[in-house]
Amino acid sequence: MAYRLYTIIMAWILSVSTMAEEYSMPFVFVEYNCENFFDCLHDTLKNDYEFLPESKHAWSPSRYYKKTNDIARAIQQCGEMQEGDYHLPDIVALCEVENDSVLHKLTRRSALKGVGYRYIMTDSPDQRGIDVAMLYNPLTFRVFQHYSIRITPINRSHATRDVLYIKGKGRTADTLHIFIVHAPSRSGGVKKSEAYRTHVANRVIESVDSIRNISPDAPIIVAGDMNDYSNNRSIKKYIEAGLYEASLNAIGRNLLTTGVRGTYRYRGNWESLDHIMLSPTLLARVSSCYILDSPWLLEEDKTWGGMKPRRTYLGPVYNKGTSDHLPLVLIMEL
Repeated sequence: MAYRLYTIIMAWILSVSTMAEEYSMPFVFVEYNCENFFDCLHDTLKNDYEFLPESKHAWSPSRYYKKTNDIARAIQQCGEMQEGDYHLPDIVALCEVENDSVLHKLTRRSALKGVGYRYIMTDSPDQRGIDVAMLYNPLTFRVFQHYSIRITPINRSHATRDVLYIKGKGRTADTLHIFIVHAPSRSGGVKKSEAYRTHVANRVIESVDSIRNISPDAPIIVAGDMNDYSNNRSIKKYIEAGLYEASLNAIGRNLLTTGVRGTYRYRGNWESLDHIMLSPTLLARVSSCYILDSPWLLEEDKTWGGMKPRRTYLGPVYNKGTSDHLPLVLIMEL
């Protein structure tokens, strides 16, 4: 009798184990440049005059509210699985956010208010007050440690954004190491500004190597607006350091109707300034990586034809859009 009971219990345990092996939960990671996500109040320590009610942009509470909810809507749609299922993004890496105020409004006063997202952000010396941040679902990702990595200016350049580092654990036993980057812009010309972006890449790689010295197979994510394309020097630095560009071939989810082949469009050409790079440990778990190209995030490109991201402003003219970048969505099976 005891032997028979033992046999039944063991058979049940084996069947449950088999089911667990066959069933994996998606882990959704999003990278999104929000393009000038400012509040309407002046920070006395920053040059944020461009986005105040009395500025030429006439940045008003109603426009701020609309942009906040549009960003929330985009994040929600990043959770729509291609199979028809839905899985809210576990982590959202954000670029071009001003301060704690806009993140509080995004997570507590927008369409995301019922989700329970928590956030971490940098406090950079950037002159305009631009920072990077990470939203995370505390039910699916537990943060152990986080800090900002200050980028020392070179060649008398202006101070740039800090890199945000986060160490935490998802639903697996693996500890994730995440770096969120918003590299210096191409202002002044690509070649002239290239050294600044390469400098940021070298600093991030130093931190990556420090982690690998302790744990060679550590799962690592480097994501953000690198302000460079895949064939540029700074991105090649990451690849040479042993990271893989999971977003290299990402295209629009609705490619056939939108024609989207990058997160950013310049003079009629789709390219990706946004990137998600992974260590080999995580690359093996990627099931898909695509660009969210919902029609409401786009508009007709009247100069070059086709579609382009619908940005908030066209010069000083309010364009009612969300961002000049589109979100990158990475789905891993854990």
